[in-house]
Amino acid sequence: MPNIQLPAACALCPRRCGADRAAGQRGFCGAGDTLLAARAALHHWEEPCLSGAPEDARGSGTVFFTGCGLRCCYCQNYAISQQGAGRPLTTARLRDIFLELQAQGAYNLNLVTATQWLPWVLPALADARRRGLTLPVVYNTGGYETEDTVRALAGDVDIWLTDLKYAAPALAARLSGAQDYPAVAGTALRRMLLQTGAPVWDGAMLRRGVIVRHLVLPGQAEDSLAVLRQLAGLRRETGVPFLLSLMCQFTPFYKAAEQGLARRVTSYEYRKVVNEAVRLGLTEGYMQQKSSAREEYTPAFDGTGL
Repeated sequence: MPNIQLPAACALCPRRCGADRAAGQRGFCGAGDTLLAARAALHHWEEPCLSGAPEDARGSGTVFFTGCGLRCCYCQNYAISQQGAGRPLTTARLRDIFLELQAQGAYNLNLVTATQWLPWVLPALADARRRGLTLPVVYNTGGYETEDTVRALAGDVDIWLTDLKYAAPALAARLSGAQDYPAVAGTALRRMLLQTGAPVWDGAMLRRGVIVRHLVLPGQAEDSLAVLRQLAGLRRETGVPFLLSLMCQFTPFYKAAEQGLARRVTSYEYRKVVNEAVRLGLTEGYMQQKSSAREEYTPAFDGTGL
């Protein structure tokens, strides 16, 4: 486990905003000197290899952390990613939450947007393991990570659940406030693949590997096709297989309509992207039904489990 201190000039994410968080200053992501999270519970709406079958009571032991280094105008978790909802936790309490999720039968420990809180998360993980935590750790990220952070997590993360959102810098700038997203996320993903390797299974459940999510956006099918070509190139370059989760669940949350995303994805748009994935041989993974575009799939960020 690397020793990551609370930074006096924060560079944990690609923003490298330089906030003196040790002195209480909040970074671009909204994180300061007190750990914040919004929910810790069994989650049933991840990919089946993480959450189990729909009727399975176990699920993925998911901790939703407050804050984010991206500014996605359509974020379904905007209450925590951009509006700061969350409750303060100590490292000891976070450790206990990890163990409680294991005791509830979770298939894995799923850390959602945790990078800004690594000075707390990593010690909590180490202490939980000393006390009997054996679950595989899922690192659930928007993909906007530095290569250094990915390297530092090599001994702590078993499964990367990462997005690859955009291929075009201009689109990334307009929708997520991060023009460098395509280059940064591509570099991070390459490192994830090389250090984590091919999927390792325990029956139907994933124990190790990389899942790449891509959300098809309304009116942006051409960018999705470019993302798929980038993914096919990474697979050829690294020789490492991964699971592709191709999603059509876009719902116009938050400020999406202000950026022209006021509708859901059409069946034609989604099918066009699926057909390209098949053509490129990206057939290991998951597709979604159009019924996935529903508001109720977003959990309540009400402090459950904290």
